[in-house]
Amino acid sequence: MNAALPPAPSVDPRLLEILVCPVTRSPLRYDKARAELISAGARLAYPIRDGVPVMLVDEARQLDEGEG
Repeated sequence: MNAALPPAPSVDPRLLEILVCPVTRSPLRYDKARAELISAGARLAYPIRDGVPVMLVDEARQLDEGEG
């Protein structure tokens, strides 16, 4: 029997309008499937934990080639 995955956290659209990448100061793209905020310019993916974006470079995942 497969356990159901918890629903991906949603991010308030107003929050997305004001959040920027701490490295490039550019807008972020929300990836709902991975629960991350993507900075194409910095090639980083910032995690969203319990509905809260973690905007720390040390916590970000480096994007793989072809991502972003």
